[in-house]
Amino acid sequence: MKRHFPVILLLGCAAAFTFGVVQLFELRFETGDVYPPYSSLRSDPLGTMALYESLEKLPGLTVRRDYSVSDQLPDEPDTTYLQLGGDAGDWSWFSGDTFREIDRFVRNGGRLVITFFPQTGPFGDYGNPEANTNSVASPALKPNADKTSPVKTGVKAHATDNEEEVWLNKRWGFRTYFQRLIQTGDAYEPVQVVNQTPLSLPRTLNWHSGMVFIGLDPAWRTIYARGADAVVIERKFGRGSVVMATDSYFASNEALERDRHADLLTWMVGANRQVVFDEAHFGIVESSGVAMLMRKYHLQGLAAGLMLLAGLFVWKNSTSLVPPHAVDQPPGYVHGKEAASGFVNLLRRNIAPRDLLATCFNEWKKSATLTGKASAAKLHQAEAVFQAENSRPARDRNLVRAYQTLCSTVGTQTAESPTVKPELKS
Repeated sequence: MKRHFPVILLLGCAAAFTFGVVQLFELRFETGDVYPPYSSLRSDPLGTMALYESLEKLPGLTVRRDYSVSDQLPDEPDTTYLQLGGDAGDWSWFSGDTFREIDRFVRNGGRLVITFFPQTGPFGDYGNPEANTNSVASPALKPNADKTSPVKTGVKAHATDNEEEVWLNKRWGFRTYFQRLIQTGDAYEPVQVVNQTPLSLPRTLNWHSGMVFIGLDPAWRTIYARGADAVVIERKFGRGSVVMATDSYFASNEALERDRHADLLTWMVGANRQVVFDEAHFGIVESSGVAMLMRKYHLQGLAAGLMLLAGLFVWKNSTSLVPPHAVDQPPGYVHGKEAASGFVNLLRRNIAPRDLLATCFNEWKKSATLTGKASAAKLHQAEAVFQAENSRPARDRNLVRAYQTLCSTVGTQTAESPTVKPELKS
């Protein structure tokens, strides 16, 4: 057990670390603050998860999220497609194919709801409405500039010379304008917008965006207005309709807790029985990798089995499951030794104990003479000590005492040869 304790401790630490990392990621994704504002995957005040889950609990209503990377709207009729917290600049220009896709969806009974990210600063020349004639949010977007797909992923689409261009504000008949908000410190004060219809909607709303609609085509119906300028508009196209709002706050989790208007949200969704939240325009899309295919075909169990099999394979090749048998060693068996032990054995076999001091002293004299590290006087003193010890009877000789005497004799020199003593010891 003691032999395997370090391995068990290491595995325990690895398991604890993995558990901690998983819990950290779960906490982050439960909050959802890794997602953009107004995403239905966020549960904090800036998200719209509360609206998604509320609609999901209604009987007879099917609610889902759209993560697809294509610019295709749902084919099912009577579907409400919500793009919340969108960029107004994404709805300025379309290719002809994209515009026809939007027109097909709406005319077949779909309801397209577009709410823009709250605009607290001017987006161009707010003092001149004509500056925004060709752009919803920024006059910097020109026909030959890079445009962004408005409905889906936001991937750049480069226009070619022969590509058909459709400016949505001209085709649908609306423009945008900015009216200043009152700023208090770092925050902007909301303004009140008023219901312009006989619909059973709240009479006033707190509006957190300075963007308004101007120059509306008569086909548009103003739902809420800030003074004379609309902020929520609706228009019929065939069997369907389009709703546009310059603010998204009323759909957020914070608004559903502090300033809830269920009647407004019910009107926004409409009578359709299918509701789709667009997440692709935030860049939250499905990838076509192995992990997505495994989730789609429920192959998680197969992956876990393969990982277990790989672990067993590594274990089998690193540790034997059966304890090794004891092998009887034959008589005279010599165990292997390291290099130092082999060198000592060679010395023992070739140099007799009585000759060990003489052999070491002779080798030292050769080294000291060649390198010049010992003076002639010290060599003479060492020779005298060695001869005195060597002249003793064999029974009175003490190799350790003789070695220590030689070291102390040679080591007394400090000026002429400071390295003699290390040489002797080596």
